[in-house]
Amino acid sequence: MKYLAVGAAVILAGCGVASEHYVGEQPPLKLEEYLSGTLIAVGTVQDYRSAVTRRMCVELEGRWVDGVGTLDEQFYFDDGERQQRIWTLRPSLEGYVGTAADVKGEAAGVVGGFAMNWRYGMDIDVDGSSYAVTFDDWLYQLDERYLLNRADIRKFGVTVAEVTLMFDKGTSRCPESWHQRPVKSG
Repeated sequence: MKYLAVGAAVILAGCGVASEHYVGEQPPLKLEEYLSGTLIAVGTVQDYRSAVTRRMCVELEGRWVDGVGTLDEQFYFDDGERQQRIWTLRPSLEGYVGTAADVKGEAAGVVGGFAMNWRYGMDIDVDGSSYAVTFDDWLYQLDERYLLNRADIRKFGVTVAEVTLMFDKGTSRCPESWHQRPVKSG
């Protein structure tokens, strides 16, 4: 019986809405416009039970030259950990592709209207152990200022954690309290 339940969970994890569902929805998501300049995102990481395990603020700076974007993300976590990820982004036939040093291969994003489904693999560290996971990331541009990001983190096709972020183009720096937290030593 437990194998049947695990099998059903894996099958259902692959079901969901496709980007095409949002075609025609406004405003159309154009990363070249939204991820240009400085902005922040604030959010949480939730475990498989939906309990918040971490909070974060992210400072982002995006630049686009000749159709290629560079997105520099500076993460500030509530426990003092800091991370940096630098994405290289390019338009593709269906949306966008991206690479970053800690992303396995190439991330693929399919755009439909105001939404983009972004998928990629990554190794993440949790309590000193490294885990290979995949991200099923959804971005929804709500208006010219706000973008909502919701990501499922999956292992063997099963969601083990979720990330929720709200991007804000009206703010360019995380509040000072995030910068003043003691930096977590490695």
